[in-house]
Amino acid sequence: MFSVLVDDVEGAAERVCARCRGRAFIADSEEYWEDADPGEAGCPCGSEEFETAVAFSLADDGSVRWVTLGLRCRQDGAVGVYADWKIDYGPTDHLFGMV
Repeated sequence: MFSVLVDDVEGAAERVCARCRGRAFIADSEEYWEDADPGEAGCPCGSEEFETAVAFSLADDGSVRWVTLGLRCRQDGAVGVYADWKIDYGPTDHLFGMV
């Protein structure tokens, strides 16, 4: 379970473990965090604890073109896309290990 900070405009997200409070950036978010204005993700039910999933949209050459962050509310099971951002540089293989 995580709380998640997101800035969909800047393209950045950070997850925070609900138990240990350990923090981790998602994909290349750390590179943009200084310019980000993140807010805490929240479910319409009021909960702020989620299971997280990251999806990558790939170009024909296999490079990452988009990162999408999906969250599932731990309280009511609602699922949604909370952030997505375009990747416009290469190489991008390192992103697969940064979820």
